[in-house]
Amino acid sequence: MSSERNKTNKQQQEPEKTFSYPPPFDFKTPKKLGYYFPAEFAPHTATWLSWPHKEASWPGKINTIFAPYAAFIKAVSAGESVHINVNNEAMKAAATAHLEEAGVDMNTIAFYLHPTNDAWCRDHGPAFLINPQAAQKKIIVDWGYNAWGDKYPPYDLDDIIPSLIGGDYNIPVFSPGIVMEGGSVEFNGKGTLLTSTACLLNPNRNPQLSREQIETYLQHYYGVDQILWVSEGIVGDDTDGHIDDTVRFVNEDTVLTVVEENKHDENYALLQTNLRELEQMRLPNGKQLNIIELPMPSAVVYEGQRLPASYANFYISNAAVVVPTYRCKNDDKALQIIQDCFPSRKVTGIDSTDIIWGLGSFHCLSQQEPMA
Repeated sequence: MSSERNKTNKQQQEPEKTFSYPPPFDFKTPKKLGYYFPAEFAPHTATWLSWPHKEASWPGKINTIFAPYAAFIKAVSAGESVHINVNNEAMKAAATAHLEEAGVDMNTIAFYLHPTNDAWCRDHGPAFLINPQAAQKKIIVDWGYNAWGDKYPPYDLDDIIPSLIGGDYNIPVFSPGIVMEGGSVEFNGKGTLLTSTACLLNPNRNPQLSREQIETYLQHYYGVDQILWVSEGIVGDDTDGHIDDTVRFVNEDTVLTVVEENKHDENYALLQTNLRELEQMRLPNGKQLNIIELPMPSAVVYEGQRLPASYANFYISNAAVVVPTYRCKNDDKALQIIQDCFPSRKVTGIDSTDIIWGLGSFHCLSQQEPMA
């Protein structure tokens, strides 16, 4: 997620797509088979990552990100396994050295030789759905991936990661055949999905589909009943407005949403629009959302570029909630607000000032594998 992408020859073929709109009446979609995407705060089996290696994603800074990245892995691995995609044995050895230096228990780490173009596993990683009542309790959905609207080719290796993992696990993989990114959707685990029109209705994703058609895909392939839309993303976000920088579920009826306190800041009006929209939303049972406001950090600018720094890009693991911090006055306030939402988990702030130069943080880098 930055200004350039490196060149990697295509090594594996993309799996054949199996579905196009409209769905055949008898097509057995994950929802029809009883599968759903759990909330992030539900128990995990593991967290999936793709080890960072693309210098063009952190131009001039990639060597500075490994210490906070390893600290993130240490916090997550205290409560679950961490599965890491690496390109080759040399990358595995380098990753191991960074993790051992950080004091990570290597018994909690598993490496997979899955070559990637980049590190943003939230968007190219597997979407695991579960059905605890089924004989096959877990499946993977392999959405199409085009590097946020074909901004940063090549992305052929990233696009097939979910199917490779499905092959490793020997579990079914569903391929809807449209573009979707994990950072663009947020779940309460009870049938509701939050997303943004800025991203999912952007013509650089699925221009052939209407809003209603996109909702049909979301419902059938994430196993949800209700789609709620906010309008905006934050300034500097090259994903065109991913929801994981703005609004996050912390339980089935409560959201944290970022607000900008400075009325002269570029984000102020955008985030007020989202806030007003959230206030009008109702869950299927008629209940209004509980809305907790989360401040934005001070603007993070590097080489003249406003970066998409947000405390909402936290990652909820079994043992900890890892929150990006930015060396600014609102860090402690944000950590306390998030800690109040997760009394049974340790909220850990990790400096993301260098990582955010890649235009994403801890949530963008990770994808959970739920416990079935």
